[in-house]
Amino acid sequence: MAKVEEHFTPIRYLKGIGPRRAEALEKLGVRTLTDLLYLFPRRYEDRSRFVKIEEVSLSDSATLRGEILTLGIRKLKQMPLFEMVVGDETAMIHAVWFNQPYLKNQFKVGMKVILSGRVEFYEKRLQMNSPEYEIVESDDESPIHMGRITPIYPLTEGLFQRSLRSIMKEATEKVTEKEAQEFLPPDVLSSLELPSLNEAIREMHFPTSFEKLEEARKRVVFDEFFLFLVELLGRLKVQRERQDAVSLKDDGMLSEEFKRALPFTLTQDQEEGLREIAEDCGKPFPMSRLLQGEVGSGKTVVAAFAVFLASRKGQQSAFLVPTEILAEQHARTLDRILKPLGVNLELLTSSTPSEKRIEILKALGEGKLQVLVGTHALLQEEVRFRSLALVVIDEQHKFGVRQRSQLLGGTPRPHLLVMTATPIPRTLALTLYGDMDVSLIKELPKGRIPVKTYWIVREKQREVLLHIRERVLQGDQAYLVFPTIDESEKADLFAAREEYERLSEKEFRDLKVGLVHGRVAREEREEIMQRFREGKIQVLVATSVIEVGVDNPNATMMVIENAERFGLSQLHQLRGRVGRGRKESECYLFGDPKTEEGKRRLRILTKTNDGFVIAEEDLRLRGPGELLGTRQSGEPYFRVADLNRDVSILLLARERATKVLKEDPELSSSAWVGLRTELARREARDRLG
Repeated sequence: MAKVEEHFTPIRYLKGIGPRRAEALEKLGVRTLTDLLYLFPRRYEDRSRFVKIEEVSLSDSATLRGEILTLGIRKLKQMPLFEMVVGDETAMIHAVWFNQPYLKNQFKVGMKVILSGRVEFYEKRLQMNSPEYEIVESDDESPIHMGRITPIYPLTEGLFQRSLRSIMKEATEKVTEKEAQEFLPPDVLSSLELPSLNEAIREMHFPTSFEKLEEARKRVVFDEFFLFLVELLGRLKVQRERQDAVSLKDDGMLSEEFKRALPFTLTQDQEEGLREIAEDCGKPFPMSRLLQGEVGSGKTVVAAFAVFLASRKGQQSAFLVPTEILAEQHARTLDRILKPLGVNLELLTSSTPSEKRIEILKALGEGKLQVLVGTHALLQEEVRFRSLALVVIDEQHKFGVRQRSQLLGGTPRPHLLVMTATPIPRTLALTLYGDMDVSLIKELPKGRIPVKTYWIVREKQREVLLHIRERVLQGDQAYLVFPTIDESEKADLFAAREEYERLSEKEFRDLKVGLVHGRVAREEREEIMQRFREGKIQVLVATSVIEVGVDNPNATMMVIENAERFGLSQLHQLRGRVGRGRKESECYLFGDPKTEEGKRRLRILTKTNDGFVIAEEDLRLRGPGELLGTRQSGEPYFRVADLNRDVSILLLARERATKVLKEDPELSSSAWVGLRTELARREARDRLG
């Protein structure tokens, strides 16, 4: 394998990057020169066409070229204002910058400059306020910032477009070939009509034309899909080749015993899920099934049946969950279902006390513990099962490929059941879940009434709170959800702690109000939630920690403050905390979105309770990176690829990845040396985090 370390040259070695800029870039996930090359622009501006000053349109952005005629600094309300007049053969325009007197030292009368910005008419003259600029040293010089298709990069505190653009120009000219080595053979590039990696990266940063930019984007998108799928499908292939699995055969008696123990009747979708799981688990090779379901549809009950099957056959199950709160909820639900059936279950998270942890691991190793529910804590080396026959993973896309494989490496190989409350469009399913069989639960338990959702203006807040108070006094319960814990976190947001204190003294002064958020200790949080379930707390003020982990059929009212700060799927999950009983439930969205996209998001919630419709819209609005969550290193799965726009490239990448693995499963051919190196580099990057 090639020297992976060569791919991790720190960014501080590049000209123009000092300690401060290196620190700022790290906030964007950039620690190495390779990271820097893959920090692609978020959009582009066409500044390639210069307009004559006399032809500019007011209120529009324009890029023009001229000569500095005069310049100077004057005071404006105690603030220094730097101003210069630029002219071409047709007219003159004023350019002004507020509170930037140092600019006077950068310009001289007679210099040629390019200006780009919005044009206004001010005091009977044309003017640009704080335009982007570039000094033209010679007529044949290729500008970085103007006179071209100009990249606009994502920024963070301490970074500015001009300086970052200059850094990127240096990087693409000096280090591309070393830090982004070609890994696709020439025949593949030719047959797929893709540019070389070096060319693609340079064109992505500084495109010479929109046609070249589109070609470069196709290459980068293909790479993202292809590398992901080679790794994913390669691991699936290895797993499928381990055909031996413990058969958990059900002759019908076990499923009947399980259903008799339930205090409710299963829906038809749940019944079908049980049947499919029983059929898969009864085979001598491992099940690989995706259980997809609506919020509150009862997926955990179906998963509990698989766990029950394993326990009756003397086998163990692992239930892997991404967050502690969700792990607590699953443990509570599973225990309620399985305890009457004699199934022994424990919860293991990073918060588990050391003495309890030792006790759990001992019982697990001796086979006395049948089910272990937990977070990433289950992936520690010291966690050893005696006879693991089933792995259930909730929201598997929140775990890295290697993490998902850790529990499946035993012989015989465990059966795998993946659960998700996020309805997955076909393109996502192709990408994330490989060749899994799918069980779909869309039907809600009988008696459920769809939640009525309203987007409310701020002026109606008190009216809504009084309405909630009336419902609570009649015996209902309510949630009030806030985006932050303290006001100091973001001045423009309502915060849970301050609103809890205010509501306890005013609108809800005669009610029992509780407060729960992520900083509350696990034991205290569980106690508060238990009191809410028991009705001892009537109104629960919370942050999004209640997105999962609270199941209270008596809760019928929900208010979500600053609703525009949440994604569609998250709002749908939050709303799913109410409407879980047989009473009519209401959800009120308080928000003042500034963008049309934000307004569209809230409107969607008021029109539908269908999670599949909402997920499709969320994918369109937010993009796949955010919807999918993050890789182990905290980076998005796909930086450039769009799973709506790029379906054809995804299918092409999947076809090519499948072909490669079929012809050369070990990638041992000399043609794939570069691919092996690239996969190793990415694995090393994940390890470094």
